[in-house]
Amino acid sequence: MTKLNPIPGKAMVKLLLRMGFKLVRIKGSHHFFFNERSKKTASVPVHANEILGTGLLKTILRDIDLSVEEYEKLRKK
Repeated sequence: MTKLNPIPGKAMVKLLLRMGFKLVRIKGSHHFFFNERSKKTASVPVHANEILGTGLLKTILRDIDLSVEEYEKLRKK
């Protein structure tokens, strides 16, 4: 099992955009994304350069059906 390395919210936004998600709206500091192909949604809090917690990161990955291994490959690109 691969270790889950947390990233800031801004980096998660970039990762989602690379995966084909589109920014639907922003409400406060929360960015809402939708992928038309997979019909998946994700919500990412972007608070300056604050790192997303492990639990929140796992929830986002579960929402978009992305395994930790796939996440790590995308994160390193």
